[in-house]
Amino acid sequence: MNPKYALLGALYFVQGIPYGLQSGLLPIYFRTVGLSLTKISLAKMLYVPWVLKVLWASLVDQYWTKKAWLVLSLGGLGLACLACSAMTPEAQFLPVATALLSMNFFASLQDVAVDGVAVRVLGQEEVGYGNTIQVVAYKLGSVLAGGGLLSFLHLLGWGPLFWSLAAVYLLAILYTWRSDLRLQRPLQEGLAKSRTLSPWRILRSLLRVPGTPWTAGFVLIYKIGEQGASSMFPLFLLDRSFSPQKLGFWNGIVATVFSIAGSWLGGHLMAKHRHPLALLKGLLGLRMCGLLFQTLLTAVYKDKASIFEAAAVLSLCTQHFIAGVVTTLTFSLMMHCTQKADESIQATHYSFLATLEVLGKLLFSTLVGSLVDWLGFASSFCVFLSLSFTSVLYTLRLQVSPAGS
Repeated sequence: MNPKYALLGALYFVQGIPYGLQSGLLPIYFRTVGLSLTKISLAKMLYVPWVLKVLWASLVDQYWTKKAWLVLSLGGLGLACLACSAMTPEAQFLPVATALLSMNFFASLQDVAVDGVAVRVLGQEEVGYGNTIQVVAYKLGSVLAGGGLLSFLHLLGWGPLFWSLAAVYLLAILYTWRSDLRLQRPLQEGLAKSRTLSPWRILRSLLRVPGTPWTAGFVLIYKIGEQGASSMFPLFLLDRSFSPQKLGFWNGIVATVFSIAGSWLGGHLMAKHRHPLALLKGLLGLRMCGLLFQTLLTAVYKDKASIFEAAAVLSLCTQHFIAGVVTTLTFSLMMHCTQKADESIQATHYSFLATLEVLGKLLFSTLVGSLVDWLGFASSFCVFLSLSFTSVLYTLRLQVSPAGS
């Protein structure tokens, strides 16, 4: 494998671990000990560092080297894992939550650094494969920490699992330290003179990049309905006699394999030099059909009926596959837009778009549990279906690519 692809894959893999812990393991664990859907959704606030990462993106862009930031962030992730291994969620919930919050901070810091490396080293013809590696490796890390940990937590125990994750981060530090992170294109002369930490000057420079306002609006809304359904449907199944182990297997592992296959397809389509926006329009409509199927399932589902269980698994796999394609194409759209920015703000620009992408998912995810507690699953899924239609309308407003294709 190309060395830069291998490095990006390794870095995005370890970056996906905190997300997998908090999206795959903790919601199921909290539900099994009796927490309400409202409280489970509020745990999404641990993702706040991902929303704020644009605040430290300028520091990563303008000071030190990308290797220094990567080693620092990976070291912080390893220490946070060691802290988690010394505690248990049942007895020390707040300290564990604090450790998980710190994991998200260091993961977001690492994300800014590795995105900056990716934007600089990937040529236009490599963006499709590069974004496939980004999404697939991130999901593999998420699967390891989510579905994998959920499946084996009762065998190994909480502490040993986090010791193992700390060892993974140590290996990542050694690999990064020995890797050649020299960029293909030299920084422009006079970069030091252009340094600024003024938020308003940075924001103006970001919005002046061609295609940024439209792309920012799209990444903010494109996941809203899908995110609500993907976070609540597993909990719906848990309330309908699916065991945590069964969910860990089907939703945490099998469905994620379909998501990875979708991401690979998205990268393959990008490699054929087809612009992502044209493909996204059709895929968003197809996603609507999948959400409609899930909505119908929540209305007619019967517990312990094999046909409904099979339909639920089919729905999970289909939605994850489509989501994988959509996510890879969207990240390719973001990277094409970022490559039009000045080299001195590229990491900040990509972090800005990625922050909006996380913000769109996080804001709704924190409220979706309250919505389900209030309306019930079937009515809430009708809301998710309606919200997902907004991204379809948004893309139909534009006939020409915002990224200048």
